[in-house]
Amino acid sequence: MRPEPVERDARGIIDPGTGLTRFRLDRYAPSAPVARFVDHYWVASWNLSGHEPYTQRVLAHPVVNVVFTAGGAAVHGPATKVTGRRLEGEGWALGVMFRPAGFRPLLGRPMSGIVDASLPVSEVFAGDVLPGAPHPLMAEVDRILAGRLPAGRHPAEDTRDLVERVAADPAVVGVSALAEREGVGVRLLQRRFADHVGLGPKAVIRRYRLYEAAERARRGAAPDWGVLAAELGFSDQSHLTREFTSVIGVPPARYAALTRSGGRGAG
Repeated sequence: MRPEPVERDARGIIDPGTGLTRFRLDRYAPSAPVARFVDHYWVASWNLSGHEPYTQRVLAHPVVNVVFTAGGAAVHGPATKVTGRRLEGEGWALGVMFRPAGFRPLLGRPMSGIVDASLPVSEVFAGDVLPGAPHPLMAEVDRILAGRLPAGRHPAEDTRDLVERVAADPAVVGVSALAEREGVGVRLLQRRFADHVGLGPKAVIRRYRLYEAAERARRGAAPDWGVLAAELGFSDQSHLTREFTSVIGVPPARYAALTRSGGRGAG
């Protein structure tokens, strides 16, 4: 399946309208064998020569991204907070965005150990990947992954499917209700998430609900925040506002105004 273009799905990119005036972001589907574990490849490119550097803030999906640049490569574990990437001059980056729990078979140990951490790419790919231009490198990475990922079903794939159901259904707002719906105990669910995803189920649910709030904010007319808060499982509008502000940095209504104005006045 072809990945959605960033203009249609900007989840995780804070103020994408401004960012996309500074860099280009293209997404590519992996090969069929690799698609069981990798959501998509992405290529960011920019030319800010003669312009001020730009820092793009990201609330990354609760997954692993392996990122290659002309200067090196690293494995970035699931993040608990917003991170920033400073862009200056001219450059590019190739990313491998794994599906939820999709990196667990390659890591070989619980994902909770790499939350908010980065690993040298050689620790996972054992020096197999050679530097190069992004598109030939993408093909080489896909070939290597196809040979290294398990042919049989891995236990993490059940967790992958569960997380993707959470991502697709804004009605999922609580851990207890999720555990009941999936027919598992809360403690077992928490252990599975720690092992296969890295972040707990509560954090994952809330991450996708914040994505939903941010996407609603940037599209068209501002939503009724009280109604949206109830839809997304927040106790009230104030609860949504507090959590959105603590993570994104500005209240949701302010974020909506900034994204519609192309980020003018954003700090």
